Amino acid sequence: MSPLEPPSTRRVAVIGGTRIPFARSDGPYATASNQEMLTAVVDGLVERFGLEEPAAVGELVAGAVLKHSRDFNLARETVLGSRLDARTPAYDIQQACGTGLQAVIAAANKITLGQSDSAIAGGADTASDAPLGVNDELRRILLEVRRAKSAGARLKALARVRPSHLVPDIPRNAEPRTGLSMGEHAAVTARAWGVTRADQDELAAASHRRLADAYERGFLDDLVVPFRGLTRDQNLRPGSSAEKLAALKPVFGVDGPNPTMTAGNSTPLTDGAAVVLLASEEWAAARGLEPLAYLTAYETAAVDFVEGDVVGGEDGLLMAPAYAVPRMLARTGLTLDDFDFIEVHEAFASQVLATLAAWEKRGLGPVDRSRLNVVGSSLATGHPFAATGARIVATLAKLLEEQGSSGRGLISVCAAGGQGVTAILERR
Repeated sequence: MSPLEPPSTRRVAVIGGTRIPFARSDGPYATASNQEMLTAVVDGLVERFGLEEPAAVGELVAGAVLKHSRDFNLARETVLGSRLDARTPAYDIQQACGTGLQAVIAAANKITLGQSDSAIAGGADTASDAPLGVNDELRRILLEVRRAKSAGARLKALARVRPSHLVPDIPRNAEPRTGLSMGEHAAVTARAWGVTRADQDELAAASHRRLADAYERGFLDDLVVPFRGLTRDQNLRPGSSAEKLAALKPVFGVDGPNPTMTAGNSTPLTDGAAVVLLASEEWAAARGLEPLAYLTAYETAAVDFVEGDVVGGEDGLLMAPAYAVPRMLARTGLTLDDFDFIEVHEAFASQVLATLAAWEKRGLGPVDRSRLNVVGSSLATGHPFAATGARIVATLAKLLEEQGSSGRGLISVCAAGGQGVTAILERR
């Protein structure tokens, strides 16, 4: 084959994953940085699969949504602070809540094209150690001081500083284009799709029950490594029920009629990290590692949540998977009935239910709830933005391996900015 000819593609295997227990913000991980958490999960993966030797892994692809300026090279600094070979290349990626899954896709693309034999992909996020920005007017004054050519000019610039300039800019959970939080956007979508409070609470309670059961039967023993005293996700409420959740007051959409979204059926701000190990079949075989599953398809989409059909629900902030999944299924010739497991990121219970309704409206058919998030999802685990995608990939791959010789799973992740990242894992 000529070096200029396109290479033949290879299957991308999911070998395994590691994450730390997810913690509520300002809790056990309040002083843990993105790099510390990401390093912990990378080291867990290195230890589990014996990846210490030189050139064991082709590269690390990871990211974070809430990043300090010191994290500009987060993935590479993580390599240098971990047990990976210091010569391992690394780079950062960011696509809001889709970051972890997009990191997996980016790494997989190189493996399938033969540009790499293995990679670690995932992400970390801390809502506790969020960066605080300097007041923008103060920033401009300080830059003017730096450019000044004389002491007089510097003093003149500094004389414009006012007490209000000393108040830091705190990151806001709001879309820059609309000023609305993700929860407020989700409330608009919930009304548009007629999502009820009872259905949301039942879905949230089921997430907690299923995650608790997964811990009890040891499903997560090799996926979760203890960190800072936690051995299980701090947000998990094993005794949660729809009846208990029904007692909570709404917190989103309260300015509209019949608000339905509460802290109990919404994902809390969370700290955590997760990664997965991807490889070619040849790399895995040479190391005696059995792939759990294969990443076979992926699709991204975006909606116009500013000028589109927001009130009607079609272009709600978190509705991009309603477009990505039908496109991916059409391209692969699959239907929802072809999947043994369906993993939908639970940013909000209402968003999951609206997405299911939209898929049904688009002719994909209803989703069998017994196949949906069978070991719980973000409502129970929590949602460190950039870590969720890797958590889901590792979880789904293990579910497919546990099932047996064949199977197929769908992943759907909504993201800020009106985006969605979706993928298919198969075992055959």
